Amino acid sequence: MQETQRKTSVQGAALIAGFAILTSAVAAPFAELYAYPKLVVPDEAAETARHILSNGRLFIFMIFGYLITFFCDIVIAWALYILLKPVNEDVSLFTAWLRLVYAVIAVVALNNLVTVWRLLNTPDYLKMFQPDQLYVQAMIYVRAFRNHWYFGMIFFAIHLLLLGYLVIRSHFIPRILGVLLMITGIGYLLTTVRPYLLPNVNVDFAQYTFYGELIFMFWLLLRGSKIRETNFRDSAQSISPA
Repeated sequence: MQETQRKTSVQGAALIAGFAILTSAVAAPFAELYAYPKLVVPDEAAETARHILSNGRLFIFMIFGYLITFFCDIVIAWALYILLKPVNEDVSLFTAWLRLVYAVIAVVALNNLVTVWRLLNTPDYLKMFQPDQLYVQAMIYVRAFRNHWYFGMIFFAIHLLLLGYLVIRSHFIPRILGVLLMITGIGYLLTTVRPYLLPNVNVDFAQYTFYGELIFMFWLLLRGSKIRETNFRDSAQSISPA
């Protein structure tokens, strides 16, 4: 009975993780690939401010798109911990904490965009700064959001590397998914550390490594509820002391 209940919780965790990744896969592209490029003009503080002021609703939707994405990361961290706990409880917990740390850093970074909104929409700030000065301040906060968020990606990348390791060690998830997750983690890691450690190295190839988590998502949604009891037991036995 206990084995059946534990297996069911793993199946449920797989579906929760899959739906959370799916939600993130919708919210993140809206915020990052649609709204952000429409609102932010690189190196043009005044133009960016005008776009935000004339498209205030889109800017608010963008903030909530990011917020939903980062909240989903918290849910994913918990669900994947439950899913992979039978493989190695300690590593699974540490892996979950890494994604949680990333999510916290990202949410704190998002507060910079909230500050941008308040700067541009609070009349009192116009009494303290000239319009051009105010627009530059807003642009600084926009860049601070990106810089802080991208720094947190280091933790997310390591999370994916360990997640891939756990998947490879498991007996109920195809090992190829673990390999793809590790490749995705390497891609994120190279992209994140390049400005600091490899400024002159071209890592454009890393943009083609970011699909591992999406493929993992499809497996969770399509096969997560069908984890076989025998494979689940084999995974539990593989970490039992001899």
